[in-house]
Formats: sequence, structure tokens, C-alpha cells
Amino acid sequence: MDTAHAPAPDPVPTRPAPGHVDVWLVRPPLPGRPPADGHTPRPSGPSHAPQPPGLSSAELRRAASFARPADRAAYATAHTALRQLLGGYLDRPPAALTFVREPCPGCAGPHGRPAVVQAGGGPPLHFSLAHSRGLIAVAVAPRVIGVDVERLPSPETVEACARALHPGEQAELAAAPPGERRAHFGRLWTRKEAYLKALGTGLSRHPRTDYLGSDLRRRPARWAVLDLPAGPEHAAAIAVPGDRPDHVTVRWLPAGLPYGEDTPYGQDTPYREDAPGANPGRTATRSPRSGSTITRSSR
Repeated sequence: MDTAHAPAPDPVPTRPAPGHVDVWLVRPPLPGRPPADGHTPRPSGPSHAPQPPGLSSAELRRAASFARPADRAAYATAHTALRQLLGGYLDRPPAALTFVREPCPGCAGPHGRPAVVQAGGGPPLHFSLAHSRGLIAVAVAPRVIGVDVERLPSPETVEACARALHPGEQAELAAAPPGERRAHFGRLWTRKEAYLKALGTGLSRHPRTDYLGSDLRRRPARWAVLDLPAGPEHAAAIAVPGDRPDHVTVRWLPAGLPYGEDTPYGQDTPYREDAPGANPGRTATRSPRSGSTITRSSR
């Protein structure tokens, strides 16, 4: 089994090499609650979540449309973190980035995968953004990628939503021990959403159509869909077309960075090597400074 540690973090992120994927996690500030992790301090300020800088007018309007303060904070933090990261990768001011939509693969309308306009050409840089209550994920790669993260649902939600799964996935979920069904459903659903994001269809393609269960031979051909460790309360996954990535590096983005705090990229992760969501034939190794690197098995 080949394993490798992630390098020490740079002051700004460098473009992932071919065969590599970067995944960044950040905890959004939740009004009235301490930070959920033990190493990223909550931004100081009033009891309501501060407004991150650098968002476009459209993003600010979208953030303001959420009724719950926690939802506004999560959306604003997610999109500010995305701008901070892509600005670092592209060496451009985050506020100067322009986002567009690729053509939909189903109808060719302008509502496919999101993309960032890259001035001056250069190799493509693809990204995907996801956020669920308490956790945000940004995935960046030199090829098309989808990422999803979900807070584990209640048993009642699992029962209600299971009928939307592929029949083979429903059978696997029914066979799982009762105490493991929430986590099992979370893995199934995040694989599915990551795959549909990478396809560019989103949930306009029915979740029942594609099998993303445990049998790798039954999954969509010419696609790699990988679980990511996301702690005990969340499930996460990425999907890319073609071969499995050689390296998937998961790092924490400091919680203060989207709010203008001068903090270096890349922090320790709380993940254990035996964290749930490990992929067959893969291992997660710890780096003292920059998180977990999932490396390709030699078999």
C-alpha cells in the first residue's frame, strides 16, 4: 500500500497536479454556539455572525434571502471561502473573480456546473462547493469534480428518503444494522450528489437512476466516487470522471480566514486513520500540519 504525507501548507494554495485533488473543510460560525472543532477559533464580534467580505451583489442578495441567521452565515462563509481559495490558486483578488454556468448536459441551458472565468488562459481549474449544517467543503482539481457533504439525518428522515434511492442501494440500506443506517444513508447520498454535481445535472437526474452503493463493479463506468472522512456528524464524498485520483488531500481552512484574519492556509485535522468512510484499497494518513492525504493503493 503506497501512502504519502501532505506537504506543509503554503501561504497560498498551489494548483493541484494532475491526478491530485484538494478538499478544504471549514466550520461556519453558528450564532450562540462554540466552534465544533477544537482548533479553529470562532470569529470575534457580536452575537450574530459577521458578514464576510468580498462577495458579489448577487451573493449578498442570496445570503440575505435566508431567514435563519445560521443559514445566512453558512452561505456567506461558504462562498467567501470559495473565493479566497480560488483567488489563491489563480493568483487573483477574490472579489475580482467572475463565475459562470456551463451548459446543462441535458438541455444545453446555462445552468450546468459552476465555473470560474480564468483570465489569460492556463490549465483549467475545476471546483465544487457543498455545505450542510455545521460543515462546508470545497474541492479543487485539474479535472471536473463534484463534492457533497451532508449532516447525518435522523432515522425518520432516512426512512422517508430511502425510497428515492436506487433499488440496489435500498437493499443495502435495509440490510445495514439499525445503528449504522444513518451513516450508511449519508455515504450513499453524498456519493450520489457528488456524482450528479460532477455530471452537471444535479438532482434534475433522478437519484434512483444511478447505483452508488458498496459494489464498485455496479457503479457508473469510467467514474471514480470516493468517500471522505468528515467526522462523526457528517458524511462527505467526491466524484471525478476517469481514473481514481492518485492523491486526495483534505485540509481545514481556518474559520477566521473568510473574515479577513491573517491565518495561513491548512490546519491540523481531527481525523483518525480509522475514521468512517474509508475507501476499499485506500488509506488515510496524518500529517502533523496539513491534514489527511488519501493515496492510491498499489493493488
